[in-house]
Amino acid sequence: MILKSVLLIIVLVFFAINMGGSGIAPSFAAVYGAKIISRKKATLLFSLFVLIGALTLGDRVAKTLSSGLIAKELFTPDIALIILSSATISLFTANLLKVPQSTSWVTVTATLGVALHLNNLNWLKTLHILGMWLVLPVVSFILTYLFFRYIYPPRSCNFRFHEKVHSWRKRIHYLSIASSCYVAFAIGANNVANVVGPLMGANLLSPIWGFLIVSVLFGLGGWVIKDRTMKTVGKDIVPLGSITSFLVSFITASLLICASIMGFPQSLVQLSTLAIMAVGTIKHECVLAVKEHAVKRTFIVWPIAPLFSGLLSFLFSSIFEV
Repeated sequence: MILKSVLLIIVLVFFAINMGGSGIAPSFAAVYGAKIISRKKATLLFSLFVLIGALTLGDRVAKTLSSGLIAKELFTPDIALIILSSATISLFTANLLKVPQSTSWVTVTATLGVALHLNNLNWLKTLHILGMWLVLPVVSFILTYLFFRYIYPPRSCNFRFHEKVHSWRKRIHYLSIASSCYVAFAIGANNVANVVGPLMGANLLSPIWGFLIVSVLFGLGGWVIKDRTMKTVGKDIVPLGSITSFLVSFITASLLICASIMGFPQSLVQLSTLAIMAVGTIKHECVLAVKEHAVKRTFIVWPIAPLFSGLLSFLFSSIFEV
């Protein structure tokens, strides 16, 4: 029992740190890629607003992950350990490949793997979650495309807008930072629950203490993983300016907060990356640059990591007979 507890703590810490390393990319990659803010300041702001978001809205998604997919009475510490271990391995692999991966995807699929082994999966809730995963990234792409199409390229109908942007450059930089903090808040409202939810389900941790501890570990992960995933999203796919960074941050965070209010675990990584790709589509004359190495690597790893997480949890459940 002591060994399992120690192992669970190690996995929890490692998973949360990797989540922070992956999560800082969609929140501050835009302003980092535009060289508006340093990595140190980005990490500090990221930690603070993740904590605020988790404490205010995080309980809704945590409830979904603790009792929405698997019956509460079947959720044990062993199941929590299997879910977190499977998700951790998958997320860490994605981080090694420098591809920002969805913590929600790997956590939910790990939960699904255990639920399938127990033959106790809530199919209706699962279909709702999968539907949101498919719809919201598309919405993110479309909204960003429509908004950015208006402001780029500069032309007679938006000349005044660009004139004001040029004169208000410093103010816009501050606005971009504020929007990144807004994204970090959205991450706290949704993604911190990916760690806290399984622990709540197994009655190992209260929501308040879970959000406090995991949010701190998120910030630590943002610092330890450094700028690997931020470079992938903010520089390798398409360089972003201040107006673009604000637009991407505002749209993706708003969609994530909507998902949080409804209690759905949602991928900010996919929302943000699809929004950035919408910008790239316009800048490349309506041709998405799928031949670029960073984009190809991202699309390859995205579906593999969640499937790997679900397979691992199913195998672990079978081997250890939970």
